[in-house]
Amino acid sequence: MSLLSRFKRQRVKNYHIDDPNWLSEWQTLADFLGVSLDPSDVDVRGKRALKEITVYVCIKILSENISKLPVKIYQDNGGIKKVAGHYLNPILRLRPNPYMSASDFWKGVEVQRNIYGNSYVWIEYANRGRNAGKVQALYLLDAQQMQVWVDDSGLISSKNSIWYVYTDNAGVQYKLQSTDLLHFKAMTTDGIVGLSPIYTLRNMVENAASAEKFLNNSYKNGMQTTGIIHYTGDLNENAKKKFREKFEEMSSGLKNANRVSLMPIGYTYQPLSLKLTDAQFLENTQLTYRQIASAFGIKAHQLNDLVKASYASTSEANREFYVDTLMPILTMYEQELTYKLFLDSELVNGFYVMFNADAILRGDFKSRIDAAATGVQNGLLTPNEARALEEREPMPGGDQLVMNGNYIPLSMVGEQYKKGGDNTNGQT
Repeated sequence: MSLLSRFKRQRVKNYHIDDPNWLSEWQTLADFLGVSLDPSDVDVRGKRALKEITVYVCIKILSENISKLPVKIYQDNGGIKKVAGHYLNPILRLRPNPYMSASDFWKGVEVQRNIYGNSYVWIEYANRGRNAGKVQALYLLDAQQMQVWVDDSGLISSKNSIWYVYTDNAGVQYKLQSTDLLHFKAMTTDGIVGLSPIYTLRNMVENAASAEKFLNNSYKNGMQTTGIIHYTGDLNENAKKKFREKFEEMSSGLKNANRVSLMPIGYTYQPLSLKLTDAQFLENTQLTYRQIASAFGIKAHQLNDLVKASYASTSEANREFYVDTLMPILTMYEQELTYKLFLDSELVNGFYVMFNADAILRGDFKSRIDAAATGVQNGLLTPNEARALEEREPMPGGDQLVMNGNYIPLSMVGEQYKKGGDNTNGQT
């Protein structure tokens, strides 16, 4: 028996029904057959959670915000500078692999991270030639097909204690080292694997999905309420079933909405009216979607909840969304990309990856111009650097810092008022 088989047998013994990865083989079979292992009618596991509108919108917002940010390579070695000629630039910014654009690639990575708690990217290295050892492409893997093994006993290798086993669609398994993959995680308790937000929020997502299903069924029934039919006498079970089916066929459904129903002699219909306001349906629904949005770090105005919104509050909410929601995610991405994609010599020389978040933080044109002018006037930006922020070509003589010549050091403030002091400050 191989070590992998032994590990697999030991792992199956530790499965628990509350584990989000429980009985993966049975789940695969259930997905193939189109059935659910969940006794509940509402199934929100995995990709099915995207059928709930709040979850879909939250993940859509996160994935699209990540995908629209350009990835750039910098070097911090005696000063920070952009490294435009690095060979990884076209891979990260344009085409990670031959099958998808950078935008689609990062969307897929972020969607899987938010659904399953983990997203995995295989790093393809060149095996021969002058580019041997360099990254050739990045391929997004199916997170459902990945298993993470922690070899804390050193049975496989004493140097690498974390291994990944990926099973492709043909059933072939691949054993991968941690250096072969980019592993992006959601919230984690051990730093090794991320927790699935959908599994953690399962009750909330089920409540939201159940509310949608309730409304959908109500509309399909023509908003007809349930009721009790009184009959003087006795009916056997077959007669009850047949009458119920005939009555529902006559009175339920959109085609029968607002139509008159006929009752046989001896039958009386008493409706049981349950208003949505009586059940606090709207309040509970709003609470549910706000809790889901809060868990994903999405602000209310991004879900078109503009009841208490204003221009100032929306602008502040956008800033909070970047600082509180996107910045931790981007930091996680940047650290994993920097550590896994660069050589040790490049890391020593200060190479790193950074997502350019200017697209999120940029205000209106007047605000951007005023900020750029302030930076140029105070010697923080050259005119060409300010022009580059607006994607305008550089101009001759624009690479020199300029500053107001009337400025003096703080240590010289007041010297001009002293008797015999030099009022020229060294100027002629």
